[in-house]
Amino acid sequence: MDGETATREDERLQFGARVVAPENAAPEVHRPQTMRALPPPVPTSSLTPLARLGPALRRSFYSELEHGTAFVFVPVFIALGALFYFSAPAEPGLGGLLLATGLLAALSLALANRPGLRMASLAVLITLTGVLAAKFETWRASTQMLGSEISTRLTGRVVRIEQQASGRIRLTLDVIATERPVLRYAPDRVRATARAVPETLRPGDAVQGLVRLMPASGPVRPQSYDFAFNSYFDGIGAVGFFLRNPELVETADKPGLMTAAAAWVEGWRTRMAQDIAASIGGPEGAIAAALITGIRAGIPEEMNEALRVVGLYHVISISGLHMALVAGTVMFGLRTAFALAPGFSSRWPAKKYAAFGALTATAAYLVISGAGIAAQRSFTMLAVMLLAVMVDRAALTMRNLAISAVIILLIAPHEVMGPSFHMSFAATAALVAAYAAWASYRERRTPRRQAAKYGPVRLAFTTGMKYVSGLSLTSVVAGLATALFTAWHFQQVSPLGLVANLAAMPFVSAVVMPAAVLACLLMPFGLEGPALYAMGMGISAMNSIAVWLAERSAFDATGAIPLSAVLMLTAALAILTMAGSALRWAALPLLIAGAFLIATRQLPHVFVSEDARLVAVDRGNGRLAVNRARPSAFTIQNWQRAAQAGELVWPIEGDAGLPPHAALSDDESELPFRCGEGLCIARHGGGGIVVHADGERTASTACSYASLIVIDDATANNPCRDSSVAVITKRDLARRGSAEIVFENDIIRETRGTGASPGTGASDLDRTSARPALYPNIRFAIREPYRHWHAHRQYSREARGLPPWQKSQGE
Repeated sequence: MDGETATREDERLQFGARVVAPENAAPEVHRPQTMRALPPPVPTSSLTPLARLGPALRRSFYSELEHGTAFVFVPVFIALGALFYFSAPAEPGLGGLLLATGLLAALSLALANRPGLRMASLAVLITLTGVLAAKFETWRASTQMLGSEISTRLTGRVVRIEQQASGRIRLTLDVIATERPVLRYAPDRVRATARAVPETLRPGDAVQGLVRLMPASGPVRPQSYDFAFNSYFDGIGAVGFFLRNPELVETADKPGLMTAAAAWVEGWRTRMAQDIAASIGGPEGAIAAALITGIRAGIPEEMNEALRVVGLYHVISISGLHMALVAGTVMFGLRTAFALAPGFSSRWPAKKYAAFGALTATAAYLVISGAGIAAQRSFTMLAVMLLAVMVDRAALTMRNLAISAVIILLIAPHEVMGPSFHMSFAATAALVAAYAAWASYRERRTPRRQAAKYGPVRLAFTTGMKYVSGLSLTSVVAGLATALFTAWHFQQVSPLGLVANLAAMPFVSAVVMPAAVLACLLMPFGLEGPALYAMGMGISAMNSIAVWLAERSAFDATGAIPLSAVLMLTAALAILTMAGSALRWAALPLLIAGAFLIATRQLPHVFVSEDARLVAVDRGNGRLAVNRARPSAFTIQNWQRAAQAGELVWPIEGDAGLPPHAALSDDESELPFRCGEGLCIARHGGGGIVVHADGERTASTACSYASLIVIDDATANNPCRDSSVAVITKRDLARRGSAEIVFENDIIRETRGTGASPGTGASDLDRTSARPALYPNIRFAIREPYRHWHAHRQYSREARGLPPWQKSQGE
């Protein structure tokens, strides 16, 4: 053995090597620390299938770590923290959060040699980061919310002007002053509609007028869209309408530089939207204006509903689709132009220049479209991907999506509560995962022999089939990923969504959006007419498809989805899209549990609005009875979808004076609400009697047979001695928001007799018996103590148990 070999052997013995390598052995490969942490394979030939599961899961877990999957789950834990904060029953204390964050950070450093525990502590630490980000955003918003309805003379500076399809104009105003009366806690920004405004009105101008202001309402039913929550984070402190048309006024205070710049951009957008809508005309013009400027107020509601029913409403909402089409159009155009200059393309990175041009174009589009939250989120996602191209990295990866989500969640954590965030990231994650799976499959499959060159006809057919197949797969994957959140937020799905997207998206992708980009480029020269005409024709084709399919679409309501099922299925979706190994099987029990929770759910039986005026009762067989002939369309449609009711049953006036036995008879179960003398009576299909009363005295007459009484009076108390009768007053609803009720079977013990009145001794004829009854399980939309976005509710007259305000004779 020569000296070099002896030295090598000594080194191996020093480091514990037990095998002596031959002299011509290959040099050692020094792997990263993470790779050295991989556990050695465990022989599993002699183990049972159940015993093999542990080692297999361990190997899959370490494989996911090697591929960087841990980072992909960072936004998931941040989102969990934000969800915990916004759903917490009380405001978490800042001191406790900071202390817990510091302790977990120190613990994570101390557990450097315990990778499993360290990852668990990091997960909790990242979750607390989401909680802190949400708390900071809430503090930063600090929107002053109006507590009660009031009329005042308001002076405000116009922020935004929106022409609505009804003909009214909606103004967003920064409040300058109020008078008669002067509001002590006036909101900083309000939204108010008017029948007409001065023709010369532009963003940045000051207006004055008598306006009726109202606080933002809560959800129309528990766990539905919360207007107050979104208004708080949008900075809108009140909504209302002008009692007389506003007038232009001059004010002493002048807007700052940033305010003036924002007003100039908003005025530019408004004029552009008006010109586009006038040039194209009709619903097509309103949709074209929405696609370019983001102003959607002029689209007829019938067209909106048709697009929703067939699953095409995402087309008119500025989102990732539009940003991607704009970026793709610009990038394709620039690369084509660079290819025509081979001298430039051979010396310079044409792809990177094209990506920079696409990034610039999407930034301009963000400004033109009004920079809404959804547009900001889409721009962030696309900017990360384009920057990846500019630094020679893969653009369409799950890591880039995770980076985009982290940025958005840290800047605007409240977005995690909205449908736009859920659907956008679910669709994108599913598409990225599907694209990665397809690319992996193509790498693994056996390469085919090179086929002969196709003729022009066959080439065109093959290309078309590939395009249709790709579009079909994209629609199916995105539709499946977003179906859960569509059902959760809107209680509806689109049975013909795949057909509608296959038929309409070629017009949007190949005609509408390229024409929109071209029109924007030609507008400074006044040559946008032909491009807008082509854009209008493409939108007209899309509208025709939507209307035709909407008329033939089946009933699309899904009913209310339990929150527990949504959480289960969301976790399953995250595992399926983000894991790349056998750990994907961990999603299977979650999918089964989520499907079971949906299959065994209990839909609401009764709905009550937060103003105590509207009540709806599920009759069964797809019928929903309401107590008012002209209910709020938005509210009643939401209730219909939640109850899976396709038909409304209108009330009958003049038949409310019914004896209890008539109200309880079985042959009355299909009748609507019967209203008269201050009472409206209806029966749920299961037997529960629901009564709507205008006051306490009227309600007391129904205590002997009602299961649930709703009293439209904030000063009323419970008039019923029977504890089995649930009573909801206007004050309860003003404090705790709208309600939904599920009747549950219960046994009620009651005393019957003929010789004794309540409170006196029982006669010989009295007897105690048990009767089956329905116990109303009531769930309100808002909990107390209030969070910041609901704190204004406690200041309304109804919440304080006061009657409606009436002007005194001396005023």
